[in-house]
Amino acid sequence: MELTETFEWEERRIAWARAGAGPPVVFCHGTPFSARVWAPFAEALAARFTVHLWDLPGYGRSSKDPRHEVHAGVHARALRALLDHWGLHRPQVVAHDLGGLVSLRAHLEEGAQLASLFLVDVVAIPPSGSPFFRFVQDHPGLLAQLPGYVHEAIVRAYVGNATYRGLPAEELDALVEPWTGEGQPAFYRQIEDYDVVLLEENERRLSELDLPVRILWGAEDTWIPLETGRRLAGLVPGAVLSEVAGAGHLVQYDAPVPLATALGDWLDPTA
Repeated sequence: MELTETFEWEERRIAWARAGAGPPVVFCHGTPFSARVWAPFAEALAARFTVHLWDLPGYGRSSKDPRHEVHAGVHARALRALLDHWGLHRPQVVAHDLGGLVSLRAHLEEGAQLASLFLVDVVAIPPSGSPFFRFVQDHPGLLAQLPGYVHEAIVRAYVGNATYRGLPAEELDALVEPWTGEGQPAFYRQIEDYDVVLLEENERRLSELDLPVRILWGAEDTWIPLETGRRLAGLVPGAVLSEVAGAGHLVQYDAPVPLATALGDWLDPTA
């Protein structure tokens, strides 16, 4: 699925795509990724569902204007606006990484009505942020000045580290490409705008969740350890946690078959 449609929102251009027919499903990616991580799963589900992909503002094919904030609070408002634009009421939402906080906040803070949440290795509660994250936040604007080839090497190493089994070269290239060239400042800006206060606020409100939640976690995730996933499951009323052996943070690439099976079973109302 190519993100050929655009939605103009608060001077931002949000790239999105829709396919299929049936009950609506919305996919939310995280950082520093794009809708590409969900595209194969959306394409497979389009036979039974109307699937929606989008790039968060500041990511992928969406606009990267340096004037615009790119923290999760902004993305949650953008998701709520997109749901209204698409005319969706109570879609099922599938989220990874920062997309978890975005979708949770869209529901709890922005009033978006959702049918269910399927959360995969999500950013949702503290603690969060790697040593690399903290370095960028402690030195705002510094790494954006690096020579392009040095910056690209950093991003390739960083994204590649999100998997347990390793990424195919073409997939690594595709995930890195939006952050090269003019995308270099945007890569560091989305880290600098990261706000742990939003995680703390989200944790306090998790007990208010009033919809079915399924949590899937890579057992070998070094970005957000499994223990965080277990703690998250304990905070969400009625949540079911499944642990995926042999998978890191990017379960989409490390364990696509178990992920697709769990996702299909969760979304299928007859399962």
